[in-house]
Amino acid sequence: MQVHYANEDEQINACIDAILALRPQLKREEVLPQVKEMQETDGYMLVYIMDESDSSRAAAIAGFRRLNKLLGGPHFYIDDLSTLPEFQGKGYARKLLDHIRELAVKQGMQSVRLSSGHGNKTAHRLYLNYGFYISAHNFMLPLQ
Repeated sequence: MQVHYANEDEQINACIDAILALRPQLKREEVLPQVKEMQETDGYMLVYIMDESDSSRAAAIAGFRRLNKLLGGPHFYIDDLSTLPEFQGKGYARKLLDHIRELAVKQGMQSVRLSSGHGNKTAHRLYLNYGFYISAHNFMLPLQ
């Protein structure tokens, strides 16, 4: 089980199904340009794992970036963590979390943070079992 970085168009395209599984509101043709823009402007990193049975698309992805805030100092923020339904339960999400955690430690980050949809109990169980704890509520003010 190897973690890869998606930097080239072909690699990002292999991640699109897993991204859309998490973000179904996105249009397929908009994902590649949006990911590339986020990589260039926000330092967004996209990592993925391929399953042996399907070499055409990523089984699981994680998208994250470095942030530095007064509360919490430098940390990695995981924007996206998704495993395609047919590959769930194989430890791919945990492997991606391990990779991000190890990178954060090497780079002197103070924490790894993420947000999760309120009703996503399966993901919450993974995060809590991994060692995350609920530190705040996130609020959103829609502008459009």
